[in-house]
Amino acid sequence: MKVGDIYWVDFPAGAGRAQAGRRPAIIVQGQTASEHLPTVLLIPLTTQQDALRFPGTVLVEADSNNGLRRASVALVFQLTVLDRGYLSDYLGKVFCCGSANNLEHLR
Repeated sequence: MKVGDIYWVDFPAGAGRAQAGRRPAIIVQGQTASEHLPTVLLIPLTTQQDALRFPGTVLVEADSNNGLRRASVALVFQLTVLDRGYLSDYLGKVFCCGSANNLEHLR
């Protein structure tokens, strides 16, 4: 697992407005930490474009590199840590020189 990788994640039911259910998420934890920890730091994604009205969101366009079928919104304000057992299939990657770099442009 590397920063920018996108995996399907089964988010457990949480409290309040936390994301739950199966959805893609971006790994934001470095490879060294990933090799030594049973948990992983994630940014959940949603296809609900109206989420862009919130600060701390970034649009991730679907493309052949990231494996997304639809444009998605990275909910950076919902950064979370989960046991890696909740991760399933690898989808693709957002690249540091492209989409992942957009994380610097949070609203």
